[in-house]
Amino acid sequence: MTVRAEAKTQRGAVMVDVARLAGVSQKTVSRVVNGAPHVRPDVAERVHRAIVELGYRPNGAAQALARARTHTIGVLALGTPLYGPSRRVHALEHEARRLGWTLALATVPDLSAREVSRGIESLLQRNVEGLVVEVPNHVVDIDPRMLHGLPVVTSAGLIPGLPRQALVDTDQAEISAQLTAFLLDLGHTTVWHVGGPRDWDAAVKRQDGWRSALLERGRRVPPPAHGDWTAASGYRAGLRLAAQPEVTAVFAANDSMAMGLLRAFHEAGRRVPADVSVAGFDDVPDAEYQVVPLTTVAIRTEAPERRILAELLHMIEGAPAPSGAITVAQHRIVVRASTGPAPTP
Repeated sequence: MTVRAEAKTQRGAVMVDVARLAGVSQKTVSRVVNGAPHVRPDVAERVHRAIVELGYRPNGAAQALARARTHTIGVLALGTPLYGPSRRVHALEHEARRLGWTLALATVPDLSAREVSRGIESLLQRNVEGLVVEVPNHVVDIDPRMLHGLPVVTSAGLIPGLPRQALVDTDQAEISAQLTAFLLDLGHTTVWHVGGPRDWDAAVKRQDGWRSALLERGRRVPPPAHGDWTAASGYRAGLRLAAQPEVTAVFAANDSMAMGLLRAFHEAGRRVPADVSVAGFDDVPDAEYQVVPLTTVAIRTEAPERRILAELLHMIEGAPAPSGAITVAQHRIVVRASTGPAPTP
């Protein structure tokens, strides 16, 4: 019988099980669990893999949870300078503090299974009572056994096999459809789109909303371009779009890419908005202060983040998980000088 099977059939996994499966000493496991320095990366990775496979949780953390409440919420986020994710984490921290809770943050440099596992494990060592997953978890295979029954709230799809979780998000598809309709109402025959990465939930929803608005009006759906949320990727897409005279309106899936578009059109001699209208999404602080101020969508982060924490705290206190996805929509289209009537032939 394997170590994993023995641990599951006889008792919960303990440190000696992890040590045996990883082929190291119990002292080494203890050093890895407690974040001690000077552990070889390959050894630490073997220990982390064994921890995940066995569903091991350090005894100290389990005893602390049994003894007393920590009133700590964990947030797993992608380490990124992007405005949208950073703003959500800030809003979560502010709301948690308002409610008398502490927020423990773990950022991951990428979406590899190893880094996500390490991020979750670091939060479990902080004895968090619930977890907010602020990464595009639909592209990450999160093992529900790692979470030891903790309640979880996500915004990018439910985690398979996790019994206590809630999905809370803004209705990004509907918001994007409204922005696309706004551009059509200005007289543009269709709207081009620069989307985010194909495997990001937010990018998929925003592209779906753009497409649905065009189809509802019976308009042509141009092939979308795809960036990586950065201004540089919007600039590259903009240079290609600027070479097509039929392009008169573009919706970019975030403001950074939209600002890259503004520069590309300027360099190509396409006037904004006389020749081409540009709109973004997020209403970043710099959007208003471009040479041509950017039309965009502003979303009140306080509303979704309050709902995220409300649902998480309800589950922490024993309430059942909500039966379906929860959408929170408090937004407005901020009209600035980057959009205008379609050019006359």
